[in-house]
Amino acid sequence: MTTHDPAAPAPSPVPTSTSGVSRRGLFALAGAASALAATPAGARSWGSGFTHGVASGEPRADRVLLWTRFVGEADTVLDWEVSASPDFTRIVSAGKATASPNRDWCAKGIANGLEPDSWYYYRFLAPGGTVSDIGRTRTLPVGPTQKFRLAVFSCSNFGFGWFNSYAHALEANDCDLAVHLGDYIYEYGRGIYPSGGQAHPDRVLAPESEIVALTDYRTRYATYRADPDLRRLHQSLPMIAVWDDHESANDSWKDGAENHQPETEGTWEARKATAKRAYREWMPVSDEPYAAYEIGDLATIFRLDTRLEGRDEQLDYGTVLKGASDPEGAMAALENFRETDWSDPSRHLLGAAQEQWLAEGLAASTKRGATWQVLAQQVLMGNLNSPAALTAQIEGSLPDFIRQRLTAAAMAAKAGLPLNMDAWDGYPAARERVFKAALEADANLVVLAGDTHNAWAFDLDHEGAKVGVEVGVQGTTSPGFESYLSFVKPGDLASALVAENAQLQWADTAQRGYMAVELTPARATTEFRFVDTIKTRSTRLAGTKRVTSEAGARVLEV
Repeated sequence: MTTHDPAAPAPSPVPTSTSGVSRRGLFALAGAASALAATPAGARSWGSGFTHGVASGEPRADRVLLWTRFVGEADTVLDWEVSASPDFTRIVSAGKATASPNRDWCAKGIANGLEPDSWYYYRFLAPGGTVSDIGRTRTLPVGPTQKFRLAVFSCSNFGFGWFNSYAHALEANDCDLAVHLGDYIYEYGRGIYPSGGQAHPDRVLAPESEIVALTDYRTRYATYRADPDLRRLHQSLPMIAVWDDHESANDSWKDGAENHQPETEGTWEARKATAKRAYREWMPVSDEPYAAYEIGDLATIFRLDTRLEGRDEQLDYGTVLKGASDPEGAMAALENFRETDWSDPSRHLLGAAQEQWLAEGLAASTKRGATWQVLAQQVLMGNLNSPAALTAQIEGSLPDFIRQRLTAAAMAAKAGLPLNMDAWDGYPAARERVFKAALEADANLVVLAGDTHNAWAFDLDHEGAKVGVEVGVQGTTSPGFESYLSFVKPGDLASALVAENAQLQWADTAQRGYMAVELTPARATTEFRFVDTIKTRSTRLAGTKRVTSEAGARVLEV
């Protein structure tokens, strides 16, 4: 880890400070945030009226989606207004949105007719005169664009601690757009993940059980969205968001999930539909499963669904090794698996329709002259094998399931197989098709990934050709390798991983935080920002690390 480089390019300023929105808006929210922080989430009643602030998302050059939640006696028609100034002296867009119990009182509107590359303020008004918090949002640029910055987050488990990454991003106030790569919520019941011993005493989940029914999912979103820093993040920046697995259930795919038991939890189709419905109610997102966003002539961001839209079931080393009675038999089984099921060209991660849409989109982006093609998606694309050096350090005191997984991973690496079958590594033919599409389009690919809770920087290549770069964001609060590989020093583990994997250029496996990604015509720069703690509310950083890719180079400078 390195500290911030004072000689590095200065971040883009945000035109208007979030803290200056209005006394009624963010200044008033500060007092509410203190009250929220002092009240266990499971004990709260969110009451009536405007209960969870405001949010915006799905930005384009001329429009943006607006969100709020208003609890009334029955369906309530709200007015919304957009202004170029926080005093709303001149309304530039206005409309109506209905808060209905059928959508858990969540309401959305689309503000059209906006100017490109502009910051705006917005609010909702109820029939009785009640006014929501004032939010800040922005449109995307068109034409020549010199700089655009993304605040990138993933894996925000409420029970492990405070969302200090969100708070720091607000304090830094140097990004144009928030991007959440999934695991925005977690489905587990209280005491499961985190366990009772790991759970923060002031972060009490509601409902207490695992979320399965629609009411469960809605209550879990209400709990998360009452967090003061998440509420302020949504209030201050538009967001592009994708779901990963925990918005539905662990290791989900199109027809099931590891953490779904049909015998007691009903059909997967019903649960998947429920999870999607609650997500789309509570998040400032459209109902489109995937979408593209043009950042002037600078970039196209492709929001992908690698989880529920077209993913085939994950392969499992346990199944491959079942019945192997000795190391020779296990290795033979793994080698056969490598040549058959693992490399099966019919397996999909995106699904055929989304895959074709992405290939066409990459080609269209480069044809229109965009410098960068950015994939905002969930799981690691770079190749990651278990380091051989780790095998010698496996301790007998480890829990059986961890020891078995590490042993299987070590054997898989010897057979030329990857560590994580839930990532793109488990779908090599699907990854190859995306790489070929990127090469055919002559794309400058920048892949954003979440899911693993650790920080990564990869050079991506295919058959000797440079494809692009990938940066994987560390968890907001969810713990990384340090939580179950505590017998290995984090620095030693990161070094072993880099030494083992040709594509991997850098890793950090022990810190929480977020990424600030800056795009310019000349380069893409990622600053990994590591928060000092998640146990108390703080915006202090423990340090930063910068990696850069020059336009056209398709490799990282670390």
